[in-house]
Amino acid sequence: MDEEYDVIVLGTGLKECILSGLLSVDGLKVLHMDRNDYYGGASTSLNLIQLWKRFRGNDKPPEQLGLSKEYNVDMIPKFMMANGGLVRVLIHTDVTKYLHFKAVDGSFVYNKGKIYKVPATDVEALKSPLMGLFEKRRARKFFIYVQDYEESDPKSHEGLDLSKVTARELITKYGLEDDTIDFIGHALALHFDDSYLNGPALDFVKRMKLYAESLARFQGGSPYIYPLYGLGELPQAFARLSAVYGGTYMLNKPECKVEFDGDGKAYGVTSEGETAKCKKVVCDPSYLPDKVKKVGKVARAVCIMSHPIPDTNDSHSAQVILPQKQLGRKSDMYLFCCSYAHNVAPKGKFIAFVSTEAETDNPEVELKPGIDLLGPVDEIFYETYDRYIPINNHETDSCFISTSYDGSTHFESTVKDVLAMYSNITGKAVDLSVDLSAASAASEE
Repeated sequence: MDEEYDVIVLGTGLKECILSGLLSVDGLKVLHMDRNDYYGGASTSLNLIQLWKRFRGNDKPPEQLGLSKEYNVDMIPKFMMANGGLVRVLIHTDVTKYLHFKAVDGSFVYNKGKIYKVPATDVEALKSPLMGLFEKRRARKFFIYVQDYEESDPKSHEGLDLSKVTARELITKYGLEDDTIDFIGHALALHFDDSYLNGPALDFVKRMKLYAESLARFQGGSPYIYPLYGLGELPQAFARLSAVYGGTYMLNKPECKVEFDGDGKAYGVTSEGETAKCKKVVCDPSYLPDKVKKVGKVARAVCIMSHPIPDTNDSHSAQVILPQKQLGRKSDMYLFCCSYAHNVAPKGKFIAFVSTEAETDNPEVELKPGIDLLGPVDEIFYETYDRYIPINNHETDSCFISTSYDGSTHFESTVKDVLAMYSNITGKAVDLSVDLSAASAASEE
């Protein structure tokens, strides 16, 4: 351990593993440690016995639920956009060779007490029962504008500078109704709340384009993909990648204390009486609690069921977004469902999650609108966890800390954090102009 490293990474959560992989590929000497004896940190994947230990305090799950080892229950369940940031990072690092993806069956939105498929193109808009006849025409016009919009082609802008026009002004131009704005903003552009309406329309349009392009990619029912055996595969795939490039991994390292010099700069990490020296430390909030602050908490329920979510066309994997306004909340609620189709549960079993940014201290009551949509459940577990963001200055202390995972059921915010951290650590951006077809071969198998 008494060697010197460019970077020591603490925690094997997904964000830390992606960074460790990216930095190793760049030729940096990386040591990666975790106090736990398993990969994944907060974003780990549990079998049935581990799930019981965590939520019920014993290791005796009921036999009728099937074999423990056939369960891979993700603690931070999120789908990936087929054309999104995470898939680009996976291809950029060539980690796709360790993973197999499968398209997710359905993408849905909750409106006035019912679940609807999310219309994402001008053609789907015309078929959608979410809108009346005249509204469909207006929505179709708006979708065509978004589909044809190219930042580099002023002809497609129709005289609007989207970096100056707000999303609200753009939507007003097309005269869309509130309910339409609700599903476009939350289920297509994937905004957590309505604050985006006052921001530049460019980001909003880019998010809608990402959804439509991801949807077109696999001609499936959704723009999302998910690894077989769940997300627990991802940190391990990045760990393998890092090892190929000479990175060193050590699990089950107690304490992992970051050492600082007289100027408050990190120079190493001590565990079991040995100190490894480094130029920079990368970690999740739990390793440097005095350099982060709590900014909120996530409430969620984990459910084991014997059927798909009702009204989702029998989808074996699906996301349902419940926009804040539909529930009178400050931010959205998410339903996530996965099953034996992605090898995360035994045949006939489905895993569903309901999650949201907590606004009360009572997850059972707060999550009820989402849980009521699930139908009968075999088992249900509730929990809340705090969300932290770093408050340190990495230029003075050489510590790069990730933010906690939010309650959303897709990865775009996670990747944003990783790419920003990468730029801070290395002073350069990751080139994500990759050949996206590299991941499609794996996804079809």
